Amino acid sequence: MNIKKGDIVELQIEKYAFEGKGIAKVSKNGLLGLNEENGSEKNYVVFVQGSYPGDIVKARLLKIKNSYAEALAINIISHSKDRVKASCKFFGTCGGCKQQDLNYRSQFQYKQKQVEEIFNKLGGFNNFLVEPIIPSQNVFHYRNKMEFSFSDKKWLTKEEISKEVSLKKDFALGLHIPRIYDKVLDIDECFLQSETSNKILNLTRSFFKKQNTPVYSTKTHFGFLRNLVIRQSFYTNDLMINLVTSEENDKLLNEYSDKIRKEIPEITTVINNVNKKLAAVAIGDYEKVIYGSGFIYDAIGKFKFRISANSFFQTNTLQAEKLYQTALDYAELTGSEIVYDLYSGAGTIAIYVSDKAKQVYAFESVESAIEDAHVNAELNIISNVKFFNADLYKSFLHIVDENKIPKPDVIIVDPPRSGMHPTTVNDVLTLSPERIIYVSCNPATQVRDIKLMTEAGYKLLKIRPVDMFPHTFHIENVALLVK
Repeated sequence: MNIKKGDIVELQIEKYAFEGKGIAKVSKNGLLGLNEENGSEKNYVVFVQGSYPGDIVKARLLKIKNSYAEALAINIISHSKDRVKASCKFFGTCGGCKQQDLNYRSQFQYKQKQVEEIFNKLGGFNNFLVEPIIPSQNVFHYRNKMEFSFSDKKWLTKEEISKEVSLKKDFALGLHIPRIYDKVLDIDECFLQSETSNKILNLTRSFFKKQNTPVYSTKTHFGFLRNLVIRQSFYTNDLMINLVTSEENDKLLNEYSDKIRKEIPEITTVINNVNKKLAAVAIGDYEKVIYGSGFIYDAIGKFKFRISANSFFQTNTLQAEKLYQTALDYAELTGSEIVYDLYSGAGTIAIYVSDKAKQVYAFESVESAIEDAHVNAELNIISNVKFFNADLYKSFLHIVDENKIPKPDVIIVDPPRSGMHPTTVNDVLTLSPERIIYVSCNPATQVRDIKLMTEAGYKLLKIRPVDMFPHTFHIENVALLVK
């Protein structure tokens, strides 16, 4: 017998891999059904999507390579003790949550192990402190922002198909099906957002369906409705609706605003972003304020932040404070230090550490984010933070020289998932701070960059994971390097 793609095999799941795949270790000959030549040594790895350690599963093989295979669990023969019943009826179809059927303690313990393994195996680091992960304070309803899509191609669930009734498929408001860009799962409840946000979602759907408002088509590029974005403050009573459309229609949007505010008086502002581009992004070419100020306000620690419709702000407000406090603790500021904050966004980290530093210089490439940062500094009456527009895919040292910025004692970096550009790494090494605090949403690219720093004379002292996103694979991690 020789196995091939599509075959179904029985596997015992022993470990947990990055991005939430279970790992089965088997003898390749045993898997192939061949005579064993080297005993039953388990030297072949099968990554099984939809499985957890302790499961025994039947899995369909999706890919077969010399050193590993990939498979999808199609039947759980014996369940792991860590499995739980998912709260959401859309779990398994919707791509928002990947491991809602795994108890939360196991989720964050596995995330801790994954970060350790990345640093040990990918980075080759051993002699450093791994501090315990900081679990999320809220396991559900923790997001302050949710972005939903309208679609003229509704994804039908198995239950809907089994009812054998005629269903309209030309209107959906919800979340995209994984790896299917043009179809949307029409959802009426999401456990990641508040009950008030769920109410907004359903009232919005009901209003526009009754109005027979056309949905924008990514194929024909005709239609009006594109996205619904809900932003809700955790520390104030502010609540924003941002409706992204393909064109203006003041009459319709005023009717919508009046109707939904009557039902949900907690709404403090309604925005219309007009996106005339073909790209399916929830950001407009321009925006119109339909009701209220056009902003909401939230806080991280004692600092207040103004958030516009398109501002970046950490989506788990409560955990953001723990993430930033970890970075601040690692910086060990005494009040006399010059601090650089790279990839500063709307200035949240720069402002958070400002009262512990002599001066903070923040560098960011997005001009609108810098505008938000200036507003936030003024809002908190902070005078020791300066913001600079810098392309961090190129060297920013000329900005340092031209503005006669003093050399840093501490550099804090918080890059996107792709990590730091090699040029930026070299700039940091040239500036030669005593401490580097690296905040990352992707430990794999973080390790890649840290290896370059340690090869240039820095030592990795410690790391600490922070779980910002329960039920997903995403992990934030803070690392401290010293010269």
